[in-house]
Amino acid sequence: MRVMITSRGENLDSQMDERYGRSEYFIIYDTDSDSFEAVKNPFLNDQGGVGISVAKFTLEKGIDAIISGSFGPNAQDVLKGSGIKLYSVKGGVVSELINSLKEGKLEEFK
Repeated sequence: MRVMITSRGENLDSQMDERYGRSEYFIIYDTDSDSFEAVKNPFLNDQGGVGISVAKFTLEKGIDAIISGSFGPNAQDVLKGSGIKLYSVKGGVVSELINSLKEGKLEEFK
């Protein structure tokens, strides 16, 4: 499974960024290989439509689940129709959130 976590930094020890569209980085973690890549948000400084742009970017990356703090309504519309699982949490360290997801401790955002 490919999981995207919004992040304030480039590694697994970074704090989660609670903003989906305006997150500074995206950690893309592969649960099958226990590997990850950090991607700087290419839409961070765009003026408008950021949520939709990031949602389309997420689809292009083949993401199965997203962990973030909040999702704007436009991004939600795109993501919910795609079958991607959304998890809304109140902060935390990226690695701990990945472990919580693996252990089934995160509640899916509906």
